[in-house]
Amino acid sequence: MMQSTEKLLERMTLEEKSTFVAGLNMWMTKGYDHHGIPPIHMYDGTNGIRKTSSDEEMGITTENMPATCYPTGSAIGSSWNVELLHEIGVALGVEGREMGVELLLGPGINMKRTPLGGRNFEYYSEDPVLSGELGAAFINGLQSQGVGASVKHFACNNQEYEKMVTSSEVDERTLREIYLAAFERIVKKSKPWTLMCSYNLLNGTYASENEHLLHDILRREWGYDGVVISDWTAVNDRIRGLKAGLDLEMPGPAAYNAKAIVEAVQNGSLEESTLNASVARLLELVRKTTTNTEAVQEQVSIDYHALARRAAAESIVLLKNDNQILPIQTEQVGSMAVIGRFAKQPRIQGAGSAEVTPTQIDIPWDEMQKIAGGAIEMTYAEGYPQDDRIDEQMIQESVALAAKADLAVLFVGQPAYAESEMHDLEGIDLPAHQVKLIQAVAAVQPRVIVLTSSGTALAMRPWVQHVPAVVHYWLTGQGSGSAIADILFGRVNPSGKLSETFPVKLSDNPSHMRIRGENGKLYYREGLFVGYRYYDRKELAPQFPFGHGLSYTTFSYSGLKAVQQVDGQVAVTFTIENTGTVHGQEVVQVYVHDEECKWVRPEKELKAFAKIALAPGEKKEVSFLLEERDFAYYNTKYNRWVAETGYFQILIGSSSRDIRLRERLNCDFGMEEVSFHKFSLLSDWISHPIARAILETCLAEMNEHVTDKVILNEDFIGFWGDFPTIKIFQMFGQTWLVDKSPDQLMEELIAQFDAQQQ
Repeated sequence: MMQSTEKLLERMTLEEKSTFVAGLNMWMTKGYDHHGIPPIHMYDGTNGIRKTSSDEEMGITTENMPATCYPTGSAIGSSWNVELLHEIGVALGVEGREMGVELLLGPGINMKRTPLGGRNFEYYSEDPVLSGELGAAFINGLQSQGVGASVKHFACNNQEYEKMVTSSEVDERTLREIYLAAFERIVKKSKPWTLMCSYNLLNGTYASENEHLLHDILRREWGYDGVVISDWTAVNDRIRGLKAGLDLEMPGPAAYNAKAIVEAVQNGSLEESTLNASVARLLELVRKTTTNTEAVQEQVSIDYHALARRAAAESIVLLKNDNQILPIQTEQVGSMAVIGRFAKQPRIQGAGSAEVTPTQIDIPWDEMQKIAGGAIEMTYAEGYPQDDRIDEQMIQESVALAAKADLAVLFVGQPAYAESEMHDLEGIDLPAHQVKLIQAVAAVQPRVIVLTSSGTALAMRPWVQHVPAVVHYWLTGQGSGSAIADILFGRVNPSGKLSETFPVKLSDNPSHMRIRGENGKLYYREGLFVGYRYYDRKELAPQFPFGHGLSYTTFSYSGLKAVQQVDGQVAVTFTIENTGTVHGQEVVQVYVHDEECKWVRPEKELKAFAKIALAPGEKKEVSFLLEERDFAYYNTKYNRWVAETGYFQILIGSSSRDIRLRERLNCDFGMEEVSFHKFSLLSDWISHPIARAILETCLAEMNEHVTDKVILNEDFIGFWGDFPTIKIFQMFGQTWLVDKSPDQLMEELIAQFDAQQQ
């Protein structure tokens, strides 16, 4: 049994502590047998466990140990199912312990600023509430089994292009509201045992040594007391990183940095107490992952593949279903042409450090045959080559089969080389040979179902209007083949909703003009307007909006009530009913619109959601409790979250563009605590009742001594409202201000306000 942290810190030498804060090798921390400190084994794991055959190797280009391959982040994000994410977390914890894994390097929750991000398939969403809730559920499940999580990549790692030398330049409000909000939610709701910093710089400083990010926000403001580890080789200045709060450098042993740490302590440039704090956090992590058996729930038998199959089915999104062509009715279809190499050689995940060696793979063609083989004559054409060539013969073969069949099912998607760590996508259109294939088949067969596969948003404008049905099945892991077949034939009712906006074309995306940085800087000039926030404000119609997804049944919404309670929380209730003929799940989405904010805000923002299962004719009352933070924005004037008293709208939607119910209410969040300075605007002074009363008293005194009097009426405020108040006195108080200056007068007024506000 490990000794207490205090005793271990006393026993460990400076040299031992300096080597302890770096890895032993590629995948392990350093242990000390003579101190009773075992090592920790950690492996990549956003959609499964990628355990290498050797702890000395990266394992990117070699076969790793077989493990369950679940849907990738972008796919499982579209499940919108918090309970499912918790269940997958538990399963990965159990499987991880079976494989000797103590720390899983995931989940990835970076926001999808651009659909071209090379690792987008690892990330859940473009929205921080959705990503945060799913990530917290996953982590709580995983860590309940004694396996630690490592939330990544902290922060603003939204591209692969030159990511190790590029500074993400992000204003503070955008940083807080968009790019840090999911991390904050996860830290507070699931207490992840570790958090991984990113490669990039943030506002000019590497994330691995960014004091504002790691110390001011993560540790001091959010209260995070877990371990911060580096992404592999992300360390720039090790001493500066320790001071900022970076505990563990990976990989190891990084002997040169151990030597630098010893020298820094000895010459006084690094306090040993700072090093001790990192060592103590690492010792606590070792204790949790290797000796804390009380946290592990009673082990149950888990059918991993069945869970992967169910997760895939919940992630698949029915985008379009004209004339209810889906589900396929076996008694009404005599023949079916299945076209596209992905039907027999499916893509189930992206490439890079997240790539799992699956235990098995369900093949769509095989699973479709199991269901329909006896009732429907199925034919197959490969459709397109593995490379980018347009093969006219393959297209004509496909057209011939489709023309003779009652129905055509096309499997298309991004090629494997397009989506991988270390490079970004070149575009979001399907390859030209697939577009031409779809158009040719649709010209001869009006009953076409197109199944699309990718880890990010797809543009579909050249062909989507010519086909009646589109199913997007993402990269849904080893169970995707059976999940696809179940949905096509109605054994499972689709319930996925898009976790990111699908634009009509790439140039519609708000980041399009600034996708790659220049000269080491990437400016996030679209600010808050990422994803659906941009399309709403721009009044620009996407191809398919955030939160969109169809079902084989229908749902009605009614009876919305939104009431602010005594404690300031807002209780939201409404009723949802399955008005169709089959069992289904609906993702209900709660958005908030601020009618009166002084600052620019998005038209609406997601604040809560739930996935509700209903039998035909069944009704359920749905309830949410919104906190004051759900109505707040980050005010950089005061460096805090502010919810302004005033009118808000509560919007209940089936998607961000399909709002079914709305309720307007006046929320009282109390009088905002404000502060004034020398150049505070006249409009700021008159908007606060205490400040206005003080100002009016002062102006009344001034008006007794001047000819040109100041009356705070509509005309005067309309002209002077955006002027600093001091300028009013400089303009109108020239003959009055003799014994004091305008600066001194403002100091007196501010002092009066501060005294009365208290």
